[in-house]
Amino acid sequence: MTLRIKICCIKSEYEARTAIEFGASAIGLVGRMPSGPGPIPDKLIRQIAETVPPPVATFLLTSETSVSEIIEHHHRTNTNTIQIVDSLSSGTYSQLKAALPGVKIVQVIHVIDEKSVDEALGISEMVDAILLDSGNPKLKVKELGGTGRVHNWKLSRQIRENSKCPVFLAGGLNPENVRKAIEEVQPFAVDVCSGVRTDGKLDRQKLELFFIRALKN
Repeated sequence: MTLRIKICCIKSEYEARTAIEFGASAIGLVGRMPSGPGPIPDKLIRQIAETVPPPVATFLLTSETSVSEIIEHHHRTNTNTIQIVDSLSSGTYSQLKAALPGVKIVQVIHVIDEKSVDEALGISEMVDAILLDSGNPKLKVKELGGTGRVHNWKLSRQIRENSKCPVFLAGGLNPENVRKAIEEVQPFAVDVCSGVRTDGKLDRQKLELFFIRALKN
């Protein structure tokens, strides 16, 4: 199976084109967040998403936690995938899917400890994919991604081995460690934001190196 690569924190049509040129299967477009890099206005998310050709996936990263607010956020942006970066506070995944047929639902699990494994496995039966990241939603100012930190890949491996849906691996990945991460976890896809940027901008050299090392057989 060919590994997929998602380039996150895309900020412009140019960055989207660049990521796709190198072979990205998906791009991440970050909505309003309590912290972390990369948020852009919903209008720009919609504008970028409209330029992305199939079959590349456009992920809306939403920090909304109620199903009704997530649906509204999607209506403003019109991506083909929703990445929920926090836990649902009201409503269900089935309600979300019924309201947005054809839109894929990806739930982020912030891998902190063994409880994260149980949480991920329970949710894996209800969504199209789960994405393992290194944030901490329990902090006063929630960290919901883009931390640049690596988490415990042994826990990620446990999740991947038992998950009922595909697993994306994120959290502190870069050209230097992506091959090791893939060998340890064997995910469906890897996801990178700051690891392929210099001074906040997509770095073509780092991007190229990331793809070469991630896809090396």
